[in-house]
Amino acid sequence: MDRLTEMEAFATVVDQGGFTDAARKMGISKSAVSKHVSSLESRLGARLLNRTTRRVSPTEIGLAYYDRARRVLNDAGEADALVSSMQSAPSGLLRISVATDFGVNHMSPILGEFLADYPEITVNMVLNNRYVELISEGFDLAIRIGEMEDSSLRARKLTETTKRLIASPKYFEQYGRPEKIDDLNEHKLLHYSNQSAGNVWKLTAPSGEKRQVRSQGWLTVNDGQSLLNACASGLGIAYLPSFLYADMLRDGLVEDAMPELPEERQGIYAVYPPGRYTQPKVRTFIDFLVEAFKEKGPEDW
Repeated sequence: MDRLTEMEAFATVVDQGGFTDAARKMGISKSAVSKHVSSLESRLGARLLNRTTRRVSPTEIGLAYYDRARRVLNDAGEADALVSSMQSAPSGLLRISVATDFGVNHMSPILGEFLADYPEITVNMVLNNRYVELISEGFDLAIRIGEMEDSSLRARKLTETTKRLIASPKYFEQYGRPEKIDDLNEHKLLHYSNQSAGNVWKLTAPSGEKRQVRSQGWLTVNDGQSLLNACASGLGIAYLPSFLYADMLRDGLVEDAMPELPEERQGIYAVYPPGRYTQPKVRTFIDFLVEAFKEKGPEDW
């Protein structure tokens, strides 16, 4: 059997967690995937997968082999894509992951221009509020805000936003304003549940001291727009990026809860899988985003 096909079948089983999903991913039968993996194990003289009725997982040897096999497969894919890109314009399906609120408010309005400029590219934009695994979940790139947690990914900065404490005038009338960071412990706080740090706010005092506010919060939501709406209705104080609340701030529906605190600046990045070669459709889309957002800064959101 073809050695690369055997590698691909094995790596896909590991990525997908089983033979059925791997077969669906590769577009072949489950029995064909099983034959490829069995042939690979026979050729290597080693068991690469632990198989039970409930799950499939790599053995210690299998895990080590997977790392090398995935590199080989990525290099082979890059080689094929390089030849293709030298002969034609950027094309194909571009699958991207974007946080729901940023996607609705700032990505959707500009996609039409990109698709008009590159009619051979089709876009599948998946809106969700979690960090996806780009490679195993089949994404070409993702838009992420704040610190980059996965250092293995490549990233290109698109623009910046700021993050501040906000609440509605109605809330301040009922509960007053916090005068210092410690006062937040006595207020009703609204949290975003998908933060990697959990219900912890990392703030900077006017003196420059780094502080943390830990609280369960009165309300926790996994969607930024819903959290903003709750904040505007007077339910509590939220800690949100300016691209989300800028319009409500201009309209007076929310106000800065502690304007004396220094602004926290956050980068907005396009992240994509590592490799010496970037697919033309990915590179073209990132270049488009850089141009689209180059005039955007924290003061513009």
